[in-house]
Amino acid sequence: MQLRDRITTALTDAMRAKEADRLSTLRLINAAIKDRDIAMRGTADEAAGLSDADVLAIMGRMVKQRQESARAYEEGGRLELAEKELAEIKVIEEFLPRQLSDAESESAVDAAIAAVGATSIRDMGKVMAELKTKYTGQMDFAKAGPMVKSRLG
Repeated sequence: MQLRDRITTALTDAMRAKEADRLSTLRLINAAIKDRDIAMRGTADEAAGLSDADVLAIMGRMVKQRQESARAYEEGGRLELAEKELAEIKVIEEFLPRQLSDAESESAVDAAIAAVGATSIRDMGKVMAELKTKYTGQMDFAKAGPMVKSRLG
């Protein structure tokens, strides 16, 4: 089952179960996906539509935004808002693949460097592209960047 279909099914289930908070988050996910669909209209990629990797990337950004918001709310003493953001993260993460551990991320970086034959820092873009094609939604690329840099630098 495609990721979009899983989200739609979960949305319907949440509606039937009258889970207001979960329903709200699922609707936000759906809206973000539809926004991306609209942005792709008129481009060459429109015929292919959004792939699961695109949807995973959208959801990864949503998680990151909510983490930043929760941190800001906690620093501002608005704990009820921070808890709401953290609850939304849990709903979004239900659809994301398991995150790689630090050790798994390091071995993935090493494998990507070997796969593209990277030898210097100038090859960092190729390595990151390789990682993004294989590990979208599973790896934090903000942490992977410095790992790649340290190995190539």
